[in-house]
Amino acid sequence: MIAEFLLPDLGEGLPEAEIVQWHVAEGDTVTLNQTIAEVETAKAIVEIPSPYAGTVQGLHAAAGDIVAVGSPLVSFAVEGADAEPPAPAAELPASQRTAAAGDGRAVETVDAEPAAIPADDVAPRATPTLVGYGAAPASASRPRRRARGVGTVTIDTDHAVREAAPHDVLRTGPIDLPIERPRSTPPVRKYAKDHGIDLVLVAASHPGEAVTRAHVDEFAERVATAGTGATLTNGSASASKVPPAAPTTEPRVTRVPIRGVRKHTAAAMVHSAFTAPHATTFLTVDATATTELLASLKHDRALDGHRIGVLAIVAKAVCLALGRTPALNAKWDEPAGEITLHHYVNLGIAAATDRGLVVPVIPDAERLPLVDLADAITELAATARAGRTVPGAMTGGTFSITNVGVFGVDAGTPILNPGEAGILAVGAVRRTPWEHHGEIALRDVVTLSLSFDHRLVDGAEAAQFLTDVAGVLREPGRAMLLR
Repeated sequence: MIAEFLLPDLGEGLPEAEIVQWHVAEGDTVTLNQTIAEVETAKAIVEIPSPYAGTVQGLHAAAGDIVAVGSPLVSFAVEGADAEPPAPAAELPASQRTAAAGDGRAVETVDAEPAAIPADDVAPRATPTLVGYGAAPASASRPRRRARGVGTVTIDTDHAVREAAPHDVLRTGPIDLPIERPRSTPPVRKYAKDHGIDLVLVAASHPGEAVTRAHVDEFAERVATAGTGATLTNGSASASKVPPAAPTTEPRVTRVPIRGVRKHTAAAMVHSAFTAPHATTFLTVDATATTELLASLKHDRALDGHRIGVLAIVAKAVCLALGRTPALNAKWDEPAGEITLHHYVNLGIAAATDRGLVVPVIPDAERLPLVDLADAITELAATARAGRTVPGAMTGGTFSITNVGVFGVDAGTPILNPGEAGILAVGAVRRTPWEHHGEIALRDVVTLSLSFDHRLVDGAEAAQFLTDVAGVLREPGRAMLLR
């Protein structure tokens, strides 16, 4: 018969995974718990064990495909008793359960006299759902697969570890024994590794069970109580301090699926960072004249209802400066082998929201007078915070501004939006001792950070652009008369 295997719950709260590579192909014969594929989640690359022994009938996804949890992954042709996947160990009757102890030996159950189990008493079989647990063998006589092969395990004779682990696991001197990876989920394996604890020791204390985080914490507490902890590894042992886990009712971690705006932004930033050669240059400028102008505008009744701030002045300065340095308002068109020079400014304004970073665009910003430009910035920021920015409003930008000063940051190295040649970060305005007319005075100072695509813009053009923007901040009155 044909058995279809669905992508299982990977135990990480993620709804999908990417196929990294297949370890089998159509027509291959596989055994129970043989690794058939590797998939990548947002946290790690995970091995998928086969829940069947049979022949691979078909693969439902290719390497690089994104597969949703619960979607078909692979089909098997199975026969006889293997037509149904073996149950996890926890679902088998007690008299059938066996477990791999830390030294790879089968640990017998507590039944006084083994007896044949009638077919009616066998629990229903079910497909394992968590990667890392695998399926329990249908028979105790089935050969065990060695996850790490046979190696020499040197056991540290530290008293604390000997007290924490079962004594039949810890022996003095090197011994040659098969190491079988304990059943556990990838997060538990990583948790144990981060704390310097080998799951072989933990599993030996809980035969027949899948190792959980609680088991690791319990082992760590026993080691801490006895003294100094140790790590058992395949080939060596090393000492480490393992503090006891602090009791708490709060969750230790919160997992947030990567989706929506944050997922799109992450993909765009990675694409930009690894396709455009970034360079960043900085300039600190005395913006006292700008802050004084803004203070005077607050008392102008004709401007009631309008919010004009430093960002609006910078936006106007950028539009003016781009006219003198058109390379920063261009696009590198790799497929066409051309550079596109824009004769308009679609100005992107980065906005931080609860859903992630968005960069809505002000079309033809160079045509807007200062008041209209300030109103447009206020409106798009409010729309973004409310989560009402439509996708179309975040496309077509030719240059962007990010106001990191609102977070108290002085400077940074922003990443370009894909397809744009430059992005300007505006730092916090600070009252700073500054040279003014040959004397030291307290002045309002701001740092500008310009990241640019070095394929389109060279250092001289970047410096010219920053100098022009700084000139507007130094003398905003004269610059605002320019178109």
